[in-house]
Amino acid sequence: MRSSPQDVLAGVFGFQGFRPGQEEIVDRLLAGTHTLTVMPTGAGKSLCYQVPALIFDRPSIVVSPLVALMDDQVAGLRANGVDAACIHSGQSREQNVDEWMKVRNGTAKLLYMSPERLMTDRMLAALERLNPAMFVVDEAHCISKWGASFRPEYEMLSALADRFPDATMAAFTATADNATRRDIAEKLFRSRGDIVVHGFDRPNLTLGVTPKVHWKKQLMAFLDARRGQAGIVYCLSRRMTDEVAEMLTGEGIRALPYHAGLPPEVRKENQDIFMTEDAVVMVATIAFGMGIDKPDIRFVFHLNLPGSMEAYYQEIGRAGRDGNPSEVQMLFGLDDIRMRRQFIDQDGENSEHKLREHKLREHKRLDALLAYCEATRCRRAALLSYFGEDSEACGNCDTCLDPPVLIDGTREAQMLLSAIARTGQAFGAAHIIDILRGAKTAKIEERGHDSLPTFGIGADHDKPFWQAFIRQAVAGGYVSINIEGYGGLVLTRNGDAVLKGEESFTYREIPKSTKPARSERRSKVEMDTSDIDGDLLASLKALRRDLAAERNVPAYIVFGDATLIDMCRMRPETLDQMSLVNGVGPKKLQDFGPAFLRALSAGAA
Repeated sequence: MRSSPQDVLAGVFGFQGFRPGQEEIVDRLLAGTHTLTVMPTGAGKSLCYQVPALIFDRPSIVVSPLVALMDDQVAGLRANGVDAACIHSGQSREQNVDEWMKVRNGTAKLLYMSPERLMTDRMLAALERLNPAMFVVDEAHCISKWGASFRPEYEMLSALADRFPDATMAAFTATADNATRRDIAEKLFRSRGDIVVHGFDRPNLTLGVTPKVHWKKQLMAFLDARRGQAGIVYCLSRRMTDEVAEMLTGEGIRALPYHAGLPPEVRKENQDIFMTEDAVVMVATIAFGMGIDKPDIRFVFHLNLPGSMEAYYQEIGRAGRDGNPSEVQMLFGLDDIRMRRQFIDQDGENSEHKLREHKLREHKRLDALLAYCEATRCRRAALLSYFGEDSEACGNCDTCLDPPVLIDGTREAQMLLSAIARTGQAFGAAHIIDILRGAKTAKIEERGHDSLPTFGIGADHDKPFWQAFIRQAVAGGYVSINIEGYGGLVLTRNGDAVLKGEESFTYREIPKSTKPARSERRSKVEMDTSDIDGDLLASLKALRRDLAAERNVPAYIVFGDATLIDMCRMRPETLDQMSLVNGVGPKKLQDFGPAFLRALSAGAA
């Protein structure tokens, strides 16, 4: 008689109950139902396949995109007494052979591999002899060209369903819109299975977007209120990543750079420091992020506009994985929009038809992100709506906490649109603003634009006002940026309707000051530990750090913060009492229980 999921959950992992949505997925997989699960980051996707894998008689193969992610997953399982195996290029041939022997002999029921390593004729032939019970595709959005992180090597996995007809196919992702979900299901199990969506909402994240004015001042105002917290600052380029990391270091913040231009050993060292130490800020390009399972990242700050709504959701998903309040903030400006449009138009595909489709799709995705940036109602509702999920106003985003004032700007919009039209829709924002404000520049005089009816009609507003106004017009779909035309502003159908008086234009109030609109409030994201002894918690964290360093694993592999806080509240005095602490399974009780009991006893003395 095989074990029940509840027995494995408690007996191996030390949890007394499943989180919402987990048990349903476990039951589906145990019943042999091919399943794509879309579940928000931090909801516990790993347990959904690890529990059934330990119940199945035959091995399960987990496909993962990153060596670091595989190593962390295997380290976490081994800390709970599960002998999982891992084969990847970061190990010697002898190590990989030893890992394979554990799977072949039945010692290890879980084998982690990259898609490239798995999809070789030799490996597939060897696995056929073992007849795997389940294939698990983690970060499954990588298989779809509709997704934000398509990886060509993932597409090979579509052959698994035909080669292993007796195996259950399981796929997991936190980031997939409707088109991406359908594509994943078709490729992995020919749509003969279930798609289960457990929501995209991360209610512990406070969402915010701010127009980019003085990015250095805005970033420092944000970080000054959050010194002592771990976080990520995302930048668009390697050069900017290095510049920001150096600037923050000069301001007394422990900041490390991470981008593809750094030597591999430097990237690894910086990532290890970020994962194992407190209050480190990682300044990074999008090269950093996938598989980063640090639970106490308290903020994610975007200095530049991400590439799409999916990419944005994926990147903010690194914050607050422990469920505690965290903040995500984004700055965006007109230059970001222009650069993103340019990236899309310079991207290439094989055929002209595919190229057109790809560009159209990516421009639409960027349009959705711009609409999110300029949202005048609940920002969370706008985000969830993109993924097909309805939501009431959340009360935990900038537009709910500080609702914007909306103003009828039809007159100003007609000034802007007229200036764009009268100059042939061939000039960028800077020149159009100079015309509206009546600036006597050489460029204006050479082209005779000082004789236009629109010359100087917007002089009542300063340059920052018009910059913000144009940004809102672009984000709202009234004006587009012609990348092939060197960034010239072009009227859209909606813009043409406003110019003709057929539609009105409403804009979000633009502060007159060029400084950040208000001083940053102190972060609300401190954990609720008011009922516990702070010194005791600090000593438990120090012990955890030492034990993790001895084993060369991230601190959360030993125990998560929630488990340490639970220890402080329960104050167990015996191993039996310690076993009742949430997150303390039998193996961790054996390995770490005595040391933490001694620390608790010393703290109570």
